[in-house]
Amino acid sequence: MKKLALHWRIIIGMVLGIIFGFIMNSVNGQQFVTDWIAPFGTIFINLLKLIAVPLILASLIKGISDLKDISKIKAMGLRTILIYVGTTLVAIVIGLSIVNIVKPGTGMPQDTIENIKLKYENDAGVTDKLVKASAQKDAGPLQALVDIFPSNIFQSMADASMLQVIFFALFVGICLLLIGEKKAKPMIDIFDSLNEVVMKMVDLIMLFAPYAVFALMANVIIAFDDTTILVKLLQYAFCVVGGLVLMIGFYMLLVKVYGKKSPMWFLSKISPAQLLAFSTSSSAATLPVTMERVEEHVGVDKEVSGFVLPVGATVNMDGTSLYQGIAAVFIMQVIWPEGLSFTNQLVIVFTALLASIGSAAVPSAGMVMLVIVLESINFPSELLPIGLALIFAVDRPLDMCRTVVNVTGDATVSLLVAKSLGKLHDNPKPKEWDDNYEAVK
Repeated sequence: MKKLALHWRIIIGMVLGIIFGFIMNSVNGQQFVTDWIAPFGTIFINLLKLIAVPLILASLIKGISDLKDISKIKAMGLRTILIYVGTTLVAIVIGLSIVNIVKPGTGMPQDTIENIKLKYENDAGVTDKLVKASAQKDAGPLQALVDIFPSNIFQSMADASMLQVIFFALFVGICLLLIGEKKAKPMIDIFDSLNEVVMKMVDLIMLFAPYAVFALMANVIIAFDDTTILVKLLQYAFCVVGGLVLMIGFYMLLVKVYGKKSPMWFLSKISPAQLLAFSTSSSAATLPVTMERVEEHVGVDKEVSGFVLPVGATVNMDGTSLYQGIAAVFIMQVIWPEGLSFTNQLVIVFTALLASIGSAAVPSAGMVMLVIVLESINFPSELLPIGLALIFAVDRPLDMCRTVVNVTGDATVSLLVAKSLGKLHDNPKPKEWDDNYEAVK
């Protein structure tokens, strides 16, 4: 009997998790889900995060050392950054266009605003975002640059400071090129083997994915048992989701026109990574799976994926940038309509672009950077808690959706860069978790 494809098993787990979550809400079983179901989702995310840093180190160092020529690094890096910046600008423009056409924030009843304010203004999550945004804003203008350079690589790995890990990996890879192939070979072989080991770990962890997704989705559903306020925010949520769908459509246009691949074929190959991104809300946690799907199923050469995907998971936040544009204008439409000038929206474009690049080391980056985007247009500081409270209730489900776009964007850019460098293979051969099982069992 043919085994059900992974993405179908994940979808089944997701649907069953949603149904189970609603059932638990109806019988007041939220605590049972929190105590006995949710931990399995947490374990799964922890396992993915566990291998993210070793994967970045191994794949980047191996990929850079395989290039044999430092000029190739410059060519690939320049193309990668330019495409990432271009897609981020498109995402922000799409977001601002939709929110200005639909105007979801106009006409919201004052009593609804007051209810949301009372429910979320003093919420620990909202105040935490404001504190983090304040710390980020108070840093010097070059702090984002300083934060790229680690003082202790082991501390950087422990803190999952991805930009610092990427810098270290690039530095090591370039130095391996400079010392010559003979001296570099033993170390390159170590990282090559480490890369293979980590990819095998991905295969094994993914066997648990459908069950973990069930746990994650059930936990998400029980957190939203108050639907009254959610219904009032559906128009805003649909604007964000509609913009994200348009962004995926833009990616598929790039895949078709420049990548010369079928969009449906491409989506089918990366769908497990998209489903995990939706469930975990983390590009970094999804990175090992994204890399495995892009290399073994799409056909992107490891030299390209090992560079483009770690960088993308860190600095390419198209979905988040689109969300920031919509959320900022939505908040202004509701509580600060006098700020809706064309100049302010141009500032939002510029600030959201920089925020998407500079938010790598910021936990809960989406809402934290939204505060900075709002402050860049002199949004009244006394209204900031109310502004965040307006969107806090639906932030988690929208975070899940925008992470899908972030991951899809990373995969798309890796395909485009590989195609431009002649590093896209037509007939990739996927590996299975049990390829060598018979020899060792």
